[in-house]
Amino acid sequence: MSVTLLSLTAARHLHLAAQGLLKKPRRRARPADLLDCIRQMSLLQIDTINIVARSPYLVLFSRLGALPPQWLDDALKRGDLMEYWAHEACFLPRSDFALMRHRMLSADNMGWKYRRGWMEEHADEITQLLAHIEENGPVRSADFAHPSKGSSGWWDWKPHKRHLEGLFTAGVVMVVERRNFQRVYDLTRRVMPDWDDERDPLPKQEAEARMLLNSARSLGIFRPQWLADYYRLCQPSLPALLAEWQAQGVILPVEVDTLGPMWLHRDLAPQLAQAQAGRLIATRSTVLSPFEPVVWDRKRAEQLFNFSYRLECYTPAPKRQFGYFVLPLLHQGRLVGRMDSKMHRKKGELEIMALYLEPGVGISASLERGLQRAIDDFAAWQGARLVSLGHLPAGLFAGRTGGWEIDVV
Repeated sequence: MSVTLLSLTAARHLHLAAQGLLKKPRRRARPADLLDCIRQMSLLQIDTINIVARSPYLVLFSRLGALPPQWLDDALKRGDLMEYWAHEACFLPRSDFALMRHRMLSADNMGWKYRRGWMEEHADEITQLLAHIEENGPVRSADFAHPSKGSSGWWDWKPHKRHLEGLFTAGVVMVVERRNFQRVYDLTRRVMPDWDDERDPLPKQEAEARMLLNSARSLGIFRPQWLADYYRLCQPSLPALLAEWQAQGVILPVEVDTLGPMWLHRDLAPQLAQAQAGRLIATRSTVLSPFEPVVWDRKRAEQLFNFSYRLECYTPAPKRQFGYFVLPLLHQGRLVGRMDSKMHRKKGELEIMALYLEPGVGISASLERGLQRAIDDFAAWQGARLVSLGHLPAGLFAGRTGGWEIDVV
């Protein structure tokens, strides 16, 4: 059987096509596009840092363009989505509840996310908390006072927050909405009234096989060692599964320049000939989140895009190389740079403290147009009308180094 040979550029474009990042959307986003977008990625990672738009909204923006953050909140409240520990804390289609349930029912295997000692020590309080939810409906941790402000402990969380997080990890409660991005919890048996733990759970092996298949589809083109990280699986046995998928026509072998043997998911088969001929063209320029699927596996990003990336917000300031919350920059199929930025919402200003280009990226009119449009779209979506610039590579945005006002169309 002959194996299709692909350039590294073609492999990148196929991956971006699988992720919905190859081209700019042809029309304005609609609410229904949000769930389709998350299904395409399989997972939407959650992070609360809001120095610019919070990560889940930014990941959606990178694919769909300007969309109201409320659409994501509405999808969760409507029951299209659920939250659980997947890659990390993630939104995922609620139809994937069965994939996660075995993790919930084996909460002791979830590491720091579940502390049995705490749950047993506070069993009476937790029983009272569950009775309160039963009688009064969904709750937030903010509904309960901290008994000893200023105390130290597990992130200094108040007891009820720790109770709720433990119950969430164990699948006793679920997140049914977010208010000002704060989780609202209700009893799982009320959220999923038709679910039966005796009848419906998938065996762990079957659930993980489905997760791996989702990973293959969402990556589009992959090395076997890239699959497990998507759902944070522990060293799955892949050879037999890959052979089964190949026999079923789910994946096709390909050979990629510099990367060697890889696999292509069949959903991308219609685009394979285009990619091989160099006609699968990437035109998208956009700002990405640090918790974006394209870069969340740092080794994969380095191997596929030659992009070495680390989030430095958890690094002491004197040791940071690029900045606190640095956002990757995608331009026409390449990760061409990164920028450290902050949104000043009251002033309507996006401040770019520093922008860096990757080694070997030349400054051209096309690059400048792409980056400016990406920055303008990103800023305008967050309500900014002014972009201010700090450190720039020499020659980039010459004559406009102080920044610019955004043209409102």
